Amino acid sequence: MGTRHTHNWTMSRNQTSEQLRHTLNELAKARSERHDARNKAPHLRALKQWQSDRLARSFTSLTANPRYEPAAQFFLSDLYGAEDASWRDRDVERVLPTMQRWLPEKALQALNGALELDLISHRFDLDMSEQIDRPRIDTEIYTRAYRETCDEALRHRQIDLIVDVGEELERLVRIPLILGVLKLARGPARGAGFGQLQAFLERGFAAFRHMGRASEFLNVIEQGERRVMERILTGHHDPFGFGERNEARAQPNATKAKASG
Repeated sequence: MGTRHTHNWTMSRNQTSEQLRHTLNELAKARSERHDARNKAPHLRALKQWQSDRLARSFTSLTANPRYEPAAQFFLSDLYGAEDASWRDRDVERVLPTMQRWLPEKALQALNGALELDLISHRFDLDMSEQIDRPRIDTEIYTRAYRETCDEALRHRQIDLIVDVGEELERLVRIPLILGVLKLARGPARGAGFGQLQAFLERGFAAFRHMGRASEFLNVIEQGERRVMERILTGHHDPFGFGERNEARAQPNATKAKASG
């Protein structure tokens, strides 16, 4: 199991703004077919859908719990879903000056963490898509591609960010009136063309307000995903715990330890 590294939430407002712009720029490049032709990979969408379905199946204990279901759906659909989220990146970039005025500093940092999570995930998807040569993906195909492209440090960072963003959302929803402010912004946001982004933010805040304490919810996700990662890298016969037999086996030194950038 990797060492837990917490995110730095103590940057100044100017630093946060610059980091947001940098992350948005990197996301735009990562999603651009002109900048990275792998975005046209024939099996990229199938890979994203397979992962989304796998996550939903792995965390049925959360989606079936009335307390955790809204937050689980927010993570599965909004933070790591199969749908293209480039609209959100464009909206954030356009509305960033306004968001700096009305969103708390910690909310901007949490948003940057969510965007960084998306960036890391998409880059892994691009890498993995190169290893997949058929549209029908199964556990064996997936785990082989995962091992061939795995940067363990970045995979742990990916999980860290899920927890960091969730912990910050839990703290933010305790701020008096913050959800009310978001609701009041519905009309102006729609009028300015940012209704979809405003709804995304409102869903996240409402889900975490409904849940209350998030520690158990986040522990289930963190421990589950670190266990899956360890099992995949060691060639476990049932890495996701679904009762399936995975015939692929990790060979010695098969994992490519790329230097994290």
